[in-house]
Amino acid sequence: MRRFEKARRVRIYLEENDRVGHRPAHLAIVELLRKQKAAGASVFRGLEGFGSSGVVHTVNLGDLVEKLPMVIEWIDVPEKIEGLLAEIERLVPRALVTIDDTEVAWRAPG
Repeated sequence: MRRFEKARRVRIYLEENDRVGHRPAHLAIVELLRKQKAAGASVFRGLEGFGSSGVVHTVNLGDLVEKLPMVIEWIDVPEKIEGLLAEIERLVPRALVTIDDTEVAWRAPG
């Protein structure tokens, strides 16, 4: 019988042009998570979307769009997440961050 591990999933919603200093915000966050030995994170780039402004950002052929939505997804133990949330908020205070309880069915060792 499979034993599921309790975990939490954090989603950080950004725009592609968000910056931390001169660096893209998604790179700064992923680097922070790696340095702090988070379990792992992935960055997803959206094809279109809108935020609180209501302005739709989309990819059109021939257009260079820098405001496409991006989502960083990070799954970890609650203690690690609670310890890093303040630092992430400091890096991207305008981001939307959600946290959900989840279960890990399996993962690679290491």
